[in-house]
Amino acid sequence: MSGEITDHRAARQVGWGLAVAILIADQISKWLILGLFSDATRPYFEITPFFNIVLAWNRGISFGMFGNAGEHGDTILIVLTLAIAVGLSVWLTRAESRLSALALGSIIGGAVGNVIDRFRFGAVTDFLDLHVLGYHWPAFNVADSAIVIGAAMLMWESLFLGSESPTNKDAKHTNGEKSPGTDETH
Repeated sequence: MSGEITDHRAARQVGWGLAVAILIADQISKWLILGLFSDATRPYFEITPFFNIVLAWNRGISFGMFGNAGEHGDTILIVLTLAIAVGLSVWLTRAESRLSALALGSIIGGAVGNVIDRFRFGAVTDFLDLHVLGYHWPAFNVADSAIVIGAAMLMWESLFLGSESPTNKDAKHTNGEKSPGTDETH
């Protein structure tokens, strides 16, 4: 049981470490982009035929939704995002699997990265522009990518690993439930 507690603690530490790493990577990438565009005479830099670097300000949430939320929109988005990050932080302190911890750390790091932008600029700095056949996906950033990947990891774990994950099997066994195939008659 002591080993199990140590494993959970290690998973949580990895989750917190990932949150910090994503936050740092996000802020450095945004700092570099803002520096790149401070003297730029072009509205974008073409990297490949399907990928550009742009400078876009997102005042809303995903895809610019709620960008015109009125006078208190920024404050509402900051408070809401911080409340979600706090809730996810509580979840992370209770995470039992490495995948959950990594997913939660990814989302927390991304959320805090975008909140910092809202405090500093009143909008989130987006700069990654993927496009195909003239259709451009809404610009996004490192924090957005981390949030999407973290959410996908949580869904994957919930849908495909759920009660079958080794952590959940171990928890059932240590809580006194019979493991499949065991015979408690001896």
